[in-house]
Amino acid sequence: MSSSDKSTWTFRARFRRHAFGWRSQPAIARIKEAVAEIKKAARKDPLLGVEGAVLLLERISPAIEQVDSSSGAIGTAVNNAIEALVPIIANAPADDKLRDDWLKRLWQAVEADGIPYIEILYDHWGDLCASAPCASHWADEFIDGVRMSWGPEPELQGHYKGTVACLSALLEAGRNEEILQLLQLAPYKSWHYRQWGVKALLAMGKKGNALSFAEDSRGRNESNSLISEACEEILLSSGLSEQAYSRYAIDANWKTTYLATFSAMAKKYPHKKPEDILKDLADSTPGEEGKWFAAAKSASLYGLAIELAHQSPCDPRTLIRAAKEMAEKQPRFALEAGMAALQWLARGYGYEVTSLDIRQAYQWTMKAAEHAGCTSEARQRLSDLVAREKQADGFVSQILESELKLKMAKQDLL
Repeated sequence: MSSSDKSTWTFRARFRRHAFGWRSQPAIARIKEAVAEIKKAARKDPLLGVEGAVLLLERISPAIEQVDSSSGAIGTAVNNAIEALVPIIANAPADDKLRDDWLKRLWQAVEADGIPYIEILYDHWGDLCASAPCASHWADEFIDGVRMSWGPEPELQGHYKGTVACLSALLEAGRNEEILQLLQLAPYKSWHYRQWGVKALLAMGKKGNALSFAEDSRGRNESNSLISEACEEILLSSGLSEQAYSRYAIDANWKTTYLATFSAMAKKYPHKKPEDILKDLADSTPGEEGKWFAAAKSASLYGLAIELAHQSPCDPRTLIRAAKEMAEKQPRFALEAGMAALQWLARGYGYEVTSLDIRQAYQWTMKAAEHAGCTSEARQRLSDLVAREKQADGFVSQILESELKLKMAKQDLL
């Protein structure tokens, strides 16, 4: 064990109980600084790095108890810290007694974690054990508690913090059959627990059974995307990429934005044409095809992007930005993007639309038309748009009409 003085940790004094107020940003900054300090120490002295990692995990929850967690930012920061610290603890050279001391301290921190913030440590318990004998010992510590919480006696049933830690330790110990037997006791199907059954079956080389087990885990309250992701990975690892794509790709790779979803799928399936992936994604969201415009643009699929932008409403400001960015590089595309923006604006789409939005759409549409050498054509199309919308007495047509008249007046003067 390192003889370094524990008090030399800079973060120690900063992570006191209720050390932070309600604002999350100062706490997030301190967490990042602490992780960086521990990583630096671990590169020179792995055992000292573990001492810092365990110390931070002991102190982090009490220190941030009063921080506003409504945005999820502080929780994400803690999860990221744990993901960085687990390898430091797992990979450090240590005898059985020393590692057991670390694990006891960590479990005491888990037991005292009221919010909870460090609960994802359960998922990593097998990794933290770092060996099959140690993992088996900890699995035995937890397993009776799991059996009681999942047992037939109502007064003993309930949430048990050691459940996932037990499953993780059993997997590390190679006690895969016991995982499956234990899951049979669960009072309901939950992917949170059943994913360990999939991992156990994979460890046993039973990919087909693992796929069936995962599919059987679906339910009204389960995350289908996580289950699809696991199923997709099983098929990909078996070399069955076409089956993985057709059955699971869209659901498994759905992200917070349409562009991120397309990027994830294109990266995972490089043999598929980006255009085909985008068409499949657009088909999966009938009535929302226009929302894939930015993804098509990012892949330089300009023709498809415009086609999508006309199929269903697309954010006019997104189209205006595209017209501005590509007015010189891809003037024909920019022209069509600008036209599409004005058409959707004329139909009433767009959030808090102002006259400035309409004038910018007109400006960049005409700029693109100049670069494409089709100014007269663009002006005629805009005039037709004005004529159609004037019947509805729309303010978009009024602004466009004034811009077109101003342009004609300037030409007459010349």
